[in-house]
Parts: sequence; C-alpha cells; structure tokens
Amino acid sequence: MMDLMFLLYFPEDKREYIPAFATMAIFVLAAVAVWRLIIKISKKEEEKTKELEAKLKEQDNKKSL
Repeated sequence: MMDLMFLLYFPEDKREYIPAFATMAIFVLAAVAVWRLIIKISKKEEEKTKELEAKLKEQDNKKSL
C-alpha cells in the first residue's frame, strides 16, 4: 500500500493557518448574512401573499353576495 502521508501538508509554523482561517471566517460570515437576508425577504413575501389572499377572499365574498 502506498503511503499517502506525503500528500498532506501540516505546517510546523502554525502562523500559516491564519490566512486560511481568515478566508474561512469571511466566507462563513458572508453565508450567514445571505441566509439572514433570504429569511428577511421570505418573511416580507409571506406578508404580501397573506395580504393578497385576504383581498381576494374579500372580493370573492362581495361577488357571492
């Protein structure tokens, strides 16, 4: 079996992890921001849909009378 350990790189100087951590933190924060934005937009759309549904029911009730 071939030793695959040479494919892995674990630096002796742990400061080399800092750029990778910073990049990961930026992407995680961006993902959370987009997620929250989607939830906010979704709630607004839900409110609009409920208002439209209420208006349509009101119009339907007027037509049936």
